[in-house]
Amino acid sequence: MAAVAKSGTPSLSTRNPCPGHYVGSNLLAGAALSAGDPCYIGSTGTVLRSIGTTANAAAKVDGWAAGAAASGEAVTLLTDVEFHWGAALTPGGRLYLSLTAGTLDTAASAGGTAPIAKAIDTTRIRVWASTY
Repeated sequence: MAAVAKSGTPSLSTRNPCPGHYVGSNLLAGAALSAGDPCYIGSTGTVLRSIGTTANAAAKVDGWAAGAAASGEAVTLLTDVEFHWGAALTPGGRLYLSLTAGTLDTAASAGGTAPIAKAIDTTRIRVWASTY
């Protein structure tokens, strides 16, 4: 396993996401979120960062935070889009949910057993939601 660090502040690389890429907008953050965080919608309806420590609801990825949001602020989740996300990524490499909330790893974790992103080039990733 090798953690994949964000490089700066991730930003959306897909120019004009179509309506089908939106999981939801004006959802409420249940904790502080950063742009590019993989997230799930919790049982209270708030958005939280996904984490791969165990195979439970928190290990699912419903979408990716389009921008930063403080707890209680509105956040938009997207899926099937590209983000400027890292540095020195391996093109074609599959990325998995990490043991640290909101981050990625090069290998599967206990809760993140399927890939949720793919490196497009050395700085961009293509992201998708978990399969349920």
